[in-house]
Amino acid sequence: MTTPLWRIALTAPARPADALSAALEPYVSALTAMEDAPGGTWSIEGLSEGEPERPAIVAALAIAAATVGTPPPDTVIEPLPEVDWLALNRQSFPPIREGRVWVRGSHVSEKRPAASIELVVDAARAFGSGSHATTALCLRALQDELRRSRPRRILDLGCGSGILAMAAAKLLPTARVVAVDLDPVSVATAAENARLNRTATRIRTGTSRGWRSRLVQGAAPYDLVLANILAGPLCAMAPELARGLAAGGRAILSGLMTDQEARVIAAHRAQGLRLIRRYRRDGWSALVLG
Repeated sequence: MTTPLWRIALTAPARPADALSAALEPYVSALTAMEDAPGGTWSIEGLSEGEPERPAIVAALAIAAATVGTPPPDTVIEPLPEVDWLALNRQSFPPIREGRVWVRGSHVSEKRPAASIELVVDAARAFGSGSHATTALCLRALQDELRRSRPRRILDLGCGSGILAMAAAKLLPTARVVAVDLDPVSVATAAENARLNRTATRIRTGTSRGWRSRLVQGAAPYDLVLANILAGPLCAMAPELARGLAAGGRAILSGLMTDQEARVIAAHRAQGLRLIRRYRRDGWSALVLG
């Protein structure tokens, strides 16, 4: 029996949108914040596995609103109907090409482009189908990094359906990859996708809340860390990232919007990491730090 998904949704003026998004992040598994019109309101929406803590969410949003001097937002918290996630992904997941990496659903029969590395992915119910701009940015940053070095120990933190872990494993056949997520459904999906793409022997999957699991800690330090999650958790885990990187190692961080870059960079600069490169697309960012 699957765990029901719940939706938490609100709209806010541009000024408090970042504070409200940050307040909601700890209570959801996935979060989006989109500008409805330039200079206008923002739509903020989170998805929760299981019924969310309604009083705690309302209180957290009210406190965040008060800190920026705006009234508490009207918030909708409601269960979502059961959905055939695999069918939905098949409808909304066209093949994508980013550099040498070509990602397609198993339902797509067209041949891979010449000189490309193919990943066959059915995201099913896990977050992270790969169609999001941040995944494409991470794939681009990963390939650029591999022109500079050949990392042997790689961590995909918040692996979703496993696209970044599998891309790393295929681009670097001698590397060993650890892929973890706090969502067990995502971990199971990533493991199945790794088997489907014949990378399972080089990718170790597991459930982990950030850096806390034995799997993540036991394989450290890492030459390369991929973390396509959210701005808030990225900032909170900056000290662990700094400790978990090998000398000369680099991190590719995404899941953040362009106006959240300064916050994420500052949190990591405080841990001795510097910004090396940034990528932007459709209002989203990926940062390379080392």
